[in-house]
Formats: sequence, C-alpha cells, structure tokens
Amino acid sequence: MPRNRTLVSRFGIQRKIVANMTTESWQNIPHVSYIFEPDLTVFEEKFEAFRKTLPEGVRVTLNMVILKAIAESLKAAPEMNAHIHFERMLVRGKITRFPNIDMSMPWILPSGDMMTITMKDMGNRSLRDIAEYMNEMSKKIQNTNLDEVMYDVSIKDTMQELKKGKVLRVVMRLWGAKVNPRHRVATLHGAEKKAYESIPEQSRLTYLDLKQGTITVSNIGSITRGQNGEIAMLMIIPPQICAIGISALQKKPRVVTLPDGTEEIRAAKVLPMCICFDHRALDFGNIKPFADRLQELFNDPEEILKY
Repeated sequence: MPRNRTLVSRFGIQRKIVANMTTESWQNIPHVSYIFEPDLTVFEEKFEAFRKTLPEGVRVTLNMVILKAIAESLKAAPEMNAHIHFERMLVRGKITRFPNIDMSMPWILPSGDMMTITMKDMGNRSLRDIAEYMNEMSKKIQNTNLDEVMYDVSIKDTMQELKKGKVLRVVMRLWGAKVNPRHRVATLHGAEKKAYESIPEQSRLTYLDLKQGTITVSNIGSITRGQNGEIAMLMIIPPQICAIGISALQKKPRVVTLPDGTEEIRAAKVLPMCICFDHRALDFGNIKPFADRLQELFNDPEEILKY
C-alpha cells in the first residue's frame, strides 16, 4: 500500500465507548492533578528479597504489590473511593462512598487493544489473592472476543440511559451502532457466535468484569519501562471521582538527611504517580491521608509483603 495514501478508519465498538466516556468526562468534571513521587528505594530492595522466599512457580510482580499498597492506602482516605451525582441546574448533589474497593484497570490485550477490567474487592484481598486474581483475569482475556463483550457493555449501559428517560440519546446510539451501515458495529453471528457463547462465562470476560468500578488505577509504567517520562493527567471515569496513574519506576536525585543532621544528594528509585480527582467532590486535604499512608507502606512494607 502506498505510504502517501490517506487512510480513514471508522471507530470500532471499543473506540466508540472510550470516545463517548472521554467526552463526557472532560465536559463535566473539573479535573485536578497532583503528582506524587514516593521513594521506593528501600521498598524495591525488600521486595526483591521477598520474591526469593516464594515457592517455586509462584509469581508475584512489583505491580501486584503496588496495587496492594494502593488498596491499603485508600482505606486511610475513603473519600477517594466514591461516586458523585451532581445536578448543576439545581445546584445539588450527593457522594456515595463504597465499603469495597473495586479498581477499574486498563489492560493491554494481545491484539494491542485496551480493555478496562474491574478488579473487585481489592481492599480485602491478600497478596496471594491478588496474584491469583490477576492471573485468572489474564486467562479469561485469552478467551474473550473484545467486540462481543464491549457490545454487551454498550447495550446494558444504553438500557440504563433509557431508564433515566434519555430517549433521544438511546435512539441516536442505536442508530450509530446497529442501523447506520457506515458505522454499524460488527459482532459475531451464526456458528461463530454459538461457538463463542459455548465458552463458559467463568472462563471469559463478561459485562460483570467490565462493570463500573469505584476508582480507576492505570499502570502506564508497564508499557513505558526505561523511559523517564511520567503521566501528568488522566481521565476520571464518571461517576467515579478519582483516578490514579502509575508511571515507570525511575532513578531521580533525592536529598537525604543523615543521622548527624547533614544532608546529601543520593540516587533514589522513585515511582511518579498522578492522583487526579474531581474538585466537586474532593480537596487536597482528602488526598493527603492516602499519600501519607502509601509512603509509609513503601518505607516499611513488611505489612504487605506477606504471601
């Protein structure tokens, strides 16, 4: 194909959902972004020592432990684990805090596409549970047709819009997804659909695995290892009020206070994190307990380094 040829590709179901959610987010949510850079120098050393004690064949990654630390730290700032409902015309709203921490987490699929999966009840899972859960999700992804599960999500979300009385929006969505031939979403039919549906639901992703979480945690660092950049802003998925972006672990100079009170500059392992929150629901004071608790766990990780 000639390089100078103009190419036009129409949105698939995954890109339609992302585009719709992104537009709603940036039109309605006053985003505030805070860059937090905890020092993981001691933590990484203790993690490497911990990994050597694991039974043969057991795989626990740095990412899994970081997720465990984030879940534990959210318990110190429960205001972050919530949804908001705000009616601007009537100037009224409410915030719903949840006892369970259900993390919406973007995953990169083997095809290169992205799918946001909800990791349920992360606050009550041990490190062993988290490792097994994530490995289970990886296996489910292998058996999942992205278009089928995303179409199922879009239909259920559309029905929710209909229940809210948003008839015009529902009609336009259905026109764009199934009626208009130029933008129709391609889904499985006939023998292919029957074969896919014969896969047990517990062995593939379903709507329940993609259902809205209570907070989003996005590990950008997993695809940017070796880079010195960091994420400075990310989208809050409504009605959530907070999103956390994890960049790649990297070396940075840090001022260290010695026992005698003097200071020196050392190379430290730093984990840049972006904490993005909805200013209608949260202030910086709501974020501080989370950041304090997270740094505390990174300084002394014995509490979470238990398999």
